[in-house]
Amino acid sequence: MIMAVRVVNTCSIVRSTTSPPVAAFQCRFYHFRTLQLRFHSKSGFRFPIFSSEQQFLSHAGFRSCSVHSLVDSVMKELKTMRKRKRVSAKVGLSGGELLVKKLENQVLQKGLLLEFKKDSDRILLAVAQRPDGKKNWMVSDQNGVSCSIKPQQITFIVPGVENFDHSEISQFLQKAQDNLDPALLEFAWVELLEKNKSVTAEELAEMTFGSAEPLESYCAHLLLSKDEIYFSVLATKGSRSIYAPRSTAQVEELLHRKLAKEAAEKELQEFVQQLMSAKAMPAHAKPLKSSWMVEEKVRYKIESLEAYAIDACKDDDQKKTAGMILKAMGLAKTASSAVNLLIDIGYFPVHVNLEVLKFNIHTDHSEEIISAAESVLVDSPDEDELNRKDLTHLKVYAIDVDEADELDDALSATRLQDGRIKVYIHVADPTRYVQPGSMLDNIAEYSVENSIIKPTYMLTYESATELLHLNLEEERELRLLSEAAALRLQWRRDRLGLIYISQNIYALCFPQKFPCIDYLLILQGAVDTVTLETRIKVSNPEDPEPLINLYVEDQAHPAMRLVSEMMILCGETIATYGSCNNIPLPYRGQPQSNIDVSAFAHLPEGPVRSSAIVKIMRAAEIDFRKPIRHGVLGLPGYVQFTSPIRRYLDLLAHYQVKAFLRGESPPLSCGQLEGMASIVNMHTRVARRLSSSSLRYWIIEFLRRQPKDKRYSALVLRFIKDRTAALLLVEVGFQASASVSVGTQIGDEIEVQVEEAHPRDDVVYLKEAIR
Repeated sequence: MIMAVRVVNTCSIVRSTTSPPVAAFQCRFYHFRTLQLRFHSKSGFRFPIFSSEQQFLSHAGFRSCSVHSLVDSVMKELKTMRKRKRVSAKVGLSGGELLVKKLENQVLQKGLLLEFKKDSDRILLAVAQRPDGKKNWMVSDQNGVSCSIKPQQITFIVPGVENFDHSEISQFLQKAQDNLDPALLEFAWVELLEKNKSVTAEELAEMTFGSAEPLESYCAHLLLSKDEIYFSVLATKGSRSIYAPRSTAQVEELLHRKLAKEAAEKELQEFVQQLMSAKAMPAHAKPLKSSWMVEEKVRYKIESLEAYAIDACKDDDQKKTAGMILKAMGLAKTASSAVNLLIDIGYFPVHVNLEVLKFNIHTDHSEEIISAAESVLVDSPDEDELNRKDLTHLKVYAIDVDEADELDDALSATRLQDGRIKVYIHVADPTRYVQPGSMLDNIAEYSVENSIIKPTYMLTYESATELLHLNLEEERELRLLSEAAALRLQWRRDRLGLIYISQNIYALCFPQKFPCIDYLLILQGAVDTVTLETRIKVSNPEDPEPLINLYVEDQAHPAMRLVSEMMILCGETIATYGSCNNIPLPYRGQPQSNIDVSAFAHLPEGPVRSSAIVKIMRAAEIDFRKPIRHGVLGLPGYVQFTSPIRRYLDLLAHYQVKAFLRGESPPLSCGQLEGMASIVNMHTRVARRLSSSSLRYWIIEFLRRQPKDKRYSALVLRFIKDRTAALLLVEVGFQASASVSVGTQIGDEIEVQVEEAHPRDDVVYLKEAIR
């Protein structure tokens, strides 16, 4: 058995390195004051030197006879000493008097060595120099700094010291630190617990070091004042304290907590090292996100950081864990610090969309749903095949943005013999593949081809506008569509007028509810809110520097007007059809504003006027029984019907109309439609928020990458305060604010530069560029 021997001053401690704690054996140790031993002075401590015939150590270990004889003699002597001490204690002062005696303070005077609190985190040694006022004292601390301290700041006066030189404080403190051994407290605790006896620093020094000299006393004070396991403060008066041994149960509990804390700290440091290592790796070599999920303890810590980053901690423990990690990494305890850390280790992509994480939006579909989607594309009979009209002979135009991934709608037109224009609005029919209540009924996006029409052209808005300007004879169908769109827009705008309701008609509609008088109902025409719309397409968004393609579309361009008017026409037609046939549908309306839009006629037409009008618009409404007026569109009724691939309510409208066409009852009642719409609208609001935040992020990232000296054209939309104006950057279709020069008016076009752009913080700073 390997043995470890520690000889401290005149106290010998013998302990097996493989044995249980000393307390388990109720070990005793006593000072050998009466032993005839030679002492060697080292660093202010006295160590026993045994003669050769009493040699303590040999290469083979202990000589058991020497140890036993030594212990026996010491035990006999100590028994005699303890008896004498007990007798003197009984004859002397009472317990209360002894406590008061122990707490008597040493009078503060020049040259004393004392310990004091500098602040809540620092404790220093100093030498008293002179009084400073009635109570305070000037002292010189271990750093050579003089300061005035209050008596209540003093935590310990080192006994037995006179005229201490403050230049020797550092050496004194170093000796004390070198000789601290917390294990001594365990031995003292065992002895004092059995006797139910309290102790001062000087008494502990006498017990453990065999001396109450200044250095030993200060070492004992440090051990007691820093101890969190074995002793607690029984009483304190000024700079003196008395400590009492804790109960065995308390010590066991505190030791258990200490071990658990040390294990947690070790675990935290190991995790911090993992983070440090991952941060130092190049981007291509960083650990995969899945690798942080393997071990449960690591997964909890990384998930705590993620929750902290998006302000979604489930409990205080998760928040505390994330805070400890950030502190250990030397980072501020902020959400942005957590985000940047997770980006640095490769857990988050550089351009992570935090909004998606906050709303817990799943961006991947399960294998089950993917398999279901693939199966309907392979084998899905068309119930309406016999009822479909073959229009493949028509020239069909599908006009959309150039990055469109699916075909929602297409257009055709012919001129009738009487000169009228017949317009065909072809809408994709995903109900051909997706049945109500099926597993796929909720998939947000997927591509299907209409099997009846054959799109002749897939045009972008730019190319369609160019064809219209060329006015080619072979594209007369496109000209017809444009002509029809212009007529429709003019018709919607001109629907401003008065409708007279006579007494008799009103009485039939509202019997015995309102007085029978004549009414005038004012109808407002369509409100034009065209503006600039920005589209962003990011290739490989998880790359640190992905390719950003930015498109700015002017909704006033001919091709966009054409498509927009045809979609509105389709919505009005479906609303009329549903009303005539009593079909429950999501009839969408928007109440007219109380403010006459003609009040904005002085503003330039386009984004400036539209921005002002949009601010006074009232919220949209939905009725599932009958059409309601749509004031902004200038229509008596409207149903969104043309985007069943990306809008779920459009898909529900398709279910209803197609069932009627087949001679069946609509699958959904008004109540069912309303219930489903409330859920859909909630998710729609989230989707719009995600889309808006994502668009802003990438536009700001786009601006961040541009040359610092680049200038942008900006329209002044309105003034926010004083000379701070809301601006629309024409080249990027982005709104921001900046201070503009005196004399600038709403509708003016100025030039600005981007001073700073921080996409993660959603911040852009603009300044007007003086021409």
